[in-house]
Amino acid sequence: MNDATLEEWLQRIERIHPKAVELGLERVSAVAGRLQLLPVRQSVVTVAGTNGKGSVVALLEGLFQGAGLTTGTFTSPHLLRFNERIRVAGREASDEEIVRAFKDIEQARGETPLTYFEFATLAALLVFAARDPDVIILEVGLGGRLDSVNMVDPDVSVITSIDLDHQDWLGDTRDAIAREKAGILRASTPVVIGEPEPPAALRQAVKESEATPVLFTGQDFSVSLEAGHWQAEWRDSSGALQSTGPRPSGSLLPQNIATAIQAACLLDWRFSEASLDRALQRVEPVGRCQRWDIGGQEYILDVGHNPAAVLRLVEYLEALPSEGKTIAIFSALADKDIGAMVRAAGGIFDAWFLADQPDVPRAENAQVVAEWLRNTGHSLISTSKNLRQALRRAQRLAGCDDRLVVFGSFHTVAGVLPLLQRQLEEFEGT
Repeated sequence: MNDATLEEWLQRIERIHPKAVELGLERVSAVAGRLQLLPVRQSVVTVAGTNGKGSVVALLEGLFQGAGLTTGTFTSPHLLRFNERIRVAGREASDEEIVRAFKDIEQARGETPLTYFEFATLAALLVFAARDPDVIILEVGLGGRLDSVNMVDPDVSVITSIDLDHQDWLGDTRDAIAREKAGILRASTPVVIGEPEPPAALRQAVKESEATPVLFTGQDFSVSLEAGHWQAEWRDSSGALQSTGPRPSGSLLPQNIATAIQAACLLDWRFSEASLDRALQRVEPVGRCQRWDIGGQEYILDVGHNPAAVLRLVEYLEALPSEGKTIAIFSALADKDIGAMVRAAGGIFDAWFLADQPDVPRAENAQVVAEWLRNTGHSLISTSKNLRQALRRAQRLAGCDDRLVVFGSFHTVAGVLPLLQRQLEEFEGT
């Protein structure tokens, strides 16, 4: 593999482990030890949660960079390129950096099997060790307690939300899922809880972890909404209450903004009103209520892939009244609660364009999704053999005042995003 490309390495890594997911820290920690990656010398913020992780991570990245700090950021999954997972100072790691890291991991692991995500986590830590950013931001991939990110001890832990997802791995109740996510907590280490209705098990797990200080949204920090504007209050590193003036709501959920600000302040991050505005303006997480305009046609892309995420998408759409129709382009994974996702969407969509995804083995058949929709009283349903066809059909229906909403999974957004990029390039080139 000495001359292998990044794509060839990724293909090999997918093949060498029999399972896509194998939770546990023993194997990956052993390899990290051989690579002398632990303990990490930089300040670390670890972010777990069912929804909102990506937005909070992106906000933390923008806030720290606005304060003049260099960030190292690890996220998952990626949409278009593996390099998206590993960023330093806001820029993706190069193919050469990642390949070099994979070679070191391959040599160090010996006979120890590693999953794709474990390879990615170790590669990120190797890149950060070489580039030495001021602060590292780690997004948990699945759960928390047994996720490979959890081999790193954080200086601040963040839990964004607790909802039902990945029940096969994490449990089928909010209490069970909360206990898994609380596994990232450490004794005598600050934790920020962005979940507005924490289940009893989360409060108990926080108490048992002996984490301190513990800051709950609505109790220790908060965000309020009025007339389309949000205003946040939070505690600085001394515990004093701080606040910011009202700001207009955008694509970022105000609760996630407040959670990110609170977490940043626990690392003694300081900012001005102007620097906060600059950070908010440049932070637009890809696929999180992301808005596009192509020739006057509005598109909204969201990776929401569980009922709670769909509810938040609907709340966002309802806050942005449209004079025309709201049209869904939708595909979801078969192991998700598609019925609950459809019910969460309510009646906000005037038409549904459903797509098969033949390149995604886990994707649900469009006809099955159509049946869910019919059973819940929806009409104007179209099924297509792929996302390209679904997009074209939706565009033919849409008028100039209509908006098209692409959602259902990371795969769905990843499939439509390059199609829209090409259309935008063609429009701008005319």
